[in-house]
Amino acid sequence: MAEKSPDPSGSVGRRCPGLSPGERMQSSGSGSSKWVRLNVGGTYFLTTRQTLCRDPKSFLYRLCQADPDLDSDKDETGAYLIDRDPTYFGPVLNYLRHGKLVLNRGLAEEGVLEEAEFYNITSLIKLVKDKIRERDCKTAQLPMKHVYRVLQCQEEELTQMVSTMSDGWKFEQLVSIGSSYNYGNEDQAEFLCVVSKELHNQSYGTSSEPSEKAKILQEQGSRM
Repeated sequence: MAEKSPDPSGSVGRRCPGLSPGERMQSSGSGSSKWVRLNVGGTYFLTTRQTLCRDPKSFLYRLCQADPDLDSDKDETGAYLIDRDPTYFGPVLNYLRHGKLVLNRGLAEEGVLEEAEFYNITSLIKLVKDKIRERDCKTAQLPMKHVYRVLQCQEEELTQMVSTMSDGWKFEQLVSIGSSYNYGNEDQAEFLCVVSKELHNQSYGTSSEPSEKAKILQEQGSRM
């Protein structure tokens, strides 16, 4: 009775008598094998040649055909070595299996597009670009909201603060709140500076209305 040994893919296979480990590895990776083992960035994937050959112009199709122009190494288990991100290879492989793009939470379409272009899977490239375009159009149609901030500063700090505002913040209003006395120095005029920023509803959770404090300061400023 032939002895059984664990296969690298997790299944149990029969050991071939008379073959050395290297010959068995070569036999398991030959073109007659239905299954193909891939080592993508250190993560193993097991799939069929039929799945990888969905797109005859793709890198994966050429890999299965043992294209002499395609220099592809194998690891010690006989798996093809591919130096790419395994996180985004999963959606690519699933697309080849069932023709649908399924993304787990936290994965971006741009990441899948990068991999689809590397593997040259033309139908997936088109699908992902269409989804990105659709997503961007929806984002552009979202209503905008204004987020307000109130900053307190002295007169000598005012110019620097206004000139260094960035990241989309805009100056709205300046309200004088009197002066403060510093020991040994002259009185310093103090101001409240109201600034605002436009954000899409989905990217910020606060209310689109100014805060009560900002409203009161704006009313005070308009009467000055």
